[in-house]
Amino acid sequence: MKRRFFGRRAAADGELRPSRVGRCLAAGADGCTERGERRGLASGAVARQPEGGGARAGRGLVAVAIVTVAFFAVGGARAQDPTLRFGGQIPAEVDPIYQRGLAYLAGIQDADGTWKGGNAGTGVDGICLMAFLASGEDPNYGKYAATIRRALRSMIQHQDEKTGYLPDSMYHHGFGTLALAEAYGSIDESLLWEGGKPVRSLGQTLDLAIRCAATSQKKNRWGGWRYSPDATDADTSVTGAVLMGLLACRNAGLDVPDETINAGMDYMRRSTGKDGSVAYSGGFGSMGGSMNLTAISALVGAVTKTKETDQYKASLKRLQENLEHRETSYPEYFRYYMAQALFQGDYAAWQKWNAGKVRELHDAQHDDGSFGNGAYGTGMSLLGLALNYRFLPIYER
Repeated sequence: MKRRFFGRRAAADGELRPSRVGRCLAAGADGCTERGERRGLASGAVARQPEGGGARAGRGLVAVAIVTVAFFAVGGARAQDPTLRFGGQIPAEVDPIYQRGLAYLAGIQDADGTWKGGNAGTGVDGICLMAFLASGEDPNYGKYAATIRRALRSMIQHQDEKTGYLPDSMYHHGFGTLALAEAYGSIDESLLWEGGKPVRSLGQTLDLAIRCAATSQKKNRWGGWRYSPDATDADTSVTGAVLMGLLACRNAGLDVPDETINAGMDYMRRSTGKDGSVAYSGGFGSMGGSMNLTAISALVGAVTKTKETDQYKASLKRLQENLEHRETSYPEYFRYYMAQALFQGDYAAWQKWNAGKVRELHDAQHDDGSFGNGAYGTGMSLLGLALNYRFLPIYER
């Protein structure tokens, strides 16, 4: 198990580089009391190691968030535009949209920590959970801490303790794994169970989820995933969701088998055509897939650092040439993946696209703060805006 640092992360060359800047866990630490303050670059904020077992229980690791100038004194950090790492100016419309959306999600969460609706499951719970974390909401202290902890407890409780499966499909499993991995390291597990007996630690939960994905893939002749963990066929939508969950686990310092990632990426590359279009299933590209799938392909290519491949270049080019594209079938899904794919691949294109989407979402938001069909539509729409904040570790470039 690799060591993971709060506020700094170990790069491949051994240098410490900033990770979740401004996020801190200590009660009363400077910069921790207000979400707006946490969004900035905090200095002197102490992060505590989560208690309560799992991969990092008992390590007692304490990391200190360092000031901006120190980051740029570290070798190699100077090469990246600071607006990419720390964020530029957030459009004025984003905060009101986001806060109304979070208030809606908090208001409709069930007492058991779930969000109900037509797409209910651990994946939707994970999407809603990430919407809170992505804007800098603290799972330990603050306005929505109880909301976040309820969601985490529910997801852990709903996991199959033997197989590691997060129901109700591998699509839910992928998004659920991603959300839990993004929470890993930010939650103080001594607070998570609020005096109750822990079911299992977050580290143990993620280890089980990784094992479930790896076991499911071994049954799949294509090397990907479909809705059932026992499926022998695959599609690029579910495969992309599971890959992102696994990549978030790896980013968090958890052990993810290389062969699992490589086989999934091989399936995605085989499904991507020379024109950047991505087949939904069948494992062969150029079969008229939607722009959604192209965005998924580009995103996993960027996060796995395989931008040199022809498939990645073709996918990104197709997105760059279709910045005005509007998806009618699954608009929230498209915005979620398009935002991340462009941010990882072409920052200038993302800025242009983002400005238009902020206006679009401002006009699309309902009076109660929701989007689309309730929890799923609202969570995904907010995550389409969340790169303006850049708090989730998976958003690191």
